[in-house]
Amino acid sequence: MKNIRWLLLGVIASLLIAVGAFFWAIGLMDSMFSYRSPLRDNPPAPGAPIGTPLTRRVVFVLIDALRDDTSHKAEIMPYLNELRSQAAWATMHSRPPSFSQPGYTTLLVGAWPDINDGPAVNLDYASIPTFTQDNLFSAAHRSGLRTAVSGYYWFEKLIPQDAVNASFYTQGDDAAADTDVVNAALPWLQAGDYQLVLIHLDQVDYAGHHEGGPRDPRWDAAARRADDLLREIAASLDLTQDTLFVCSDHGQIDRGGHGGQDPITLVEPFVLTGAGVKPGHYDDVQMVDVAPTLAALLGTNLPASTQGQVLTQMLALSAGQAQAIAAAEVSQQSRLVSAYRMAIGAGQNPRGLRDPWGFTAARLNRERLLRLTLAVILAIIPAVVLFLKRSRIVAWLLGGAVLFDLIFNLRYAVMDGRTYSLSSLLSVEDFILFTVVTGLLAMGVSWLMISFGSGSFRQGPRRAAEVSLGLSFVILYLLSLPLLVHFVLNGAAVSWTLPDMLTAFIAFMSLAQALIVAVAGLLFTAIAALIGLLAQRRLKVEG
Repeated sequence: MKNIRWLLLGVIASLLIAVGAFFWAIGLMDSMFSYRSPLRDNPPAPGAPIGTPLTRRVVFVLIDALRDDTSHKAEIMPYLNELRSQAAWATMHSRPPSFSQPGYTTLLVGAWPDINDGPAVNLDYASIPTFTQDNLFSAAHRSGLRTAVSGYYWFEKLIPQDAVNASFYTQGDDAAADTDVVNAALPWLQAGDYQLVLIHLDQVDYAGHHEGGPRDPRWDAAARRADDLLREIAASLDLTQDTLFVCSDHGQIDRGGHGGQDPITLVEPFVLTGAGVKPGHYDDVQMVDVAPTLAALLGTNLPASTQGQVLTQMLALSAGQAQAIAAAEVSQQSRLVSAYRMAIGAGQNPRGLRDPWGFTAARLNRERLLRLTLAVILAIIPAVVLFLKRSRIVAWLLGGAVLFDLIFNLRYAVMDGRTYSLSSLLSVEDFILFTVVTGLLAMGVSWLMISFGSGSFRQGPRRAAEVSLGLSFVILYLLSLPLLVHFVLNGAAVSWTLPDMLTAFIAFMSLAQALIVAVAGLLFTAIAALIGLLAQRRLKVEG
C-alpha cells in the first residue's frame, strides 16, 4: 500500500512538473517579447549640436543580414569592395539578440539592446514600439535637417515619423521589394533635398530565411543584386560632398537564421566613404559607434542614449572640431550614466569610479549571489538522495537519463546541424514538433534500455511502473541543472536587463524537454505496468 501511495505521489508530481514547465517556458518567452529598457520612461535629455557638419548629406545603406565574410568576396560584391579602396572600413561587432529590430535600434540610437528600448526580438508590426530614446533621425530633425527613409515597413513604427520628411515603406523583403525601395529613394538623392537618407535592402535576409541560407548559391546571388543596387545609389552621389555609409544589422548562420549569440551573426561590414572621411583600414568598431559617428558628420547632437563613441580616427577633423566632439562625448556619457543609475536604483555615480557601468555588474552579482544559494540547495538535495540510495537500479536510471540527453542532442546538433541559440529557432511550430518527436524517441529508447536491462518487466506491474517513473524523474533532474544555471545568471524570467542568451536558450530547451518527459513518463509508466502485469500472468500460467 505504501508503494502505491508513492506511485500516486509520483504521478501527481509529474503532472505538476509538466504544468510548471509549460508556464515557466511561456513566461520566459513572454518576458523576452515584452522587455523594455529601464530608461523607457526617463530617457536622458539630448545635448547641444556639435557644430558645423562635415558633409552635405549622409546616405545610410543598410543591407539586411549581410555577413562580413560575404561582403569581402569581390566576385560577389565587386562594387562594395571597390568602395573599400577609397573608404574608412573595418569589421563591426554587435551584441545579441541578433534580430533585425534590436539591430536597427542599436544602429540608430547608438545603445545596446538592453538599454536602447527597442524590441529584444522581432515583433509583429502592430506591436513594434516607437523609439523612446533619442536617435539619429530625431537629432537631425532638431537641427533643422531634412530626412528620408526607404525600406521595410518596420521602420515606419520604429522611427518617430515626425522626424521623417519623406518615406517609402514596403511589406516586401525580396529582390522585387528592394528594387522598389531604391526606385523610391533615387529621386530624393537626385534632388538633393535631404541631408539624412536611410535606404534598407532586405533580399539577402530573405535568401537566408527562405532560400537555404549562406551555404546556398541563391544567397550569393542576392548579395550580388544588392551590390548592383548599391552601385546605382552611389552613382547619384558626389562623394566629394556627400558621405555614403554601408553596413548590415546582423549576420546569419550557415543553415540560415539569426537572433542568437552565434559569433557569425554578430560580425558585420562597416564601410564609410566620401566627404569628411579619412580612408583606410581601421581596427574593429562596435555597432553602437555608428549613430554618434554619423551624428558628428551631420553636426547634430550625439544621440542622448548612445553608449558608443565618435570614430574620430576616421574623420577629417580640425583641432577645434575634435575638441568639440570630445567635450560633447563627456557630457553625453555623464548624463546617460546618471540617468541609467537612477533608473535601476543604483543612486548617483560615485566620484573616481573608473568604470561608469560597473554598478550594473555590481547589481547583477548581488542578485546572482542570492539565487546561487537557492540553486545549490535545489541541485544538491536530489544528488544526495541518489547517492544514499545508490544501487544497481539507480545506476541504470542514471545511465538511461544520460542516454536520453545524448540522443536528444545528437539529433539536435549533429544530425540537424542546429545551434544552441535563437538563430536555430525557425518557428515555434518547428521547435515544438522537433522537441516532441525527438523527446519521445529519446525517452522511448532510454525506457526500453533500463526496463530490459534491469529486468523490471519480470518483477511485476508495480516494480515496472516504479522503474519507469524513476527514469522520468532522473531525466527531469538532469534537465533541471541548466535551468538552475539560467536561474542563477538571469533570474526566472527577463526583468531589468537582458539575459545571457546561451544559458537562457538552453533553459528554454530544457523546459520544453521537461514538459515532454513529464507527460511521456506517465505514458511509459502505464505501459510498463501493463507489460509487467502481462509478464506476471504469463509466469503464473507457466508455473
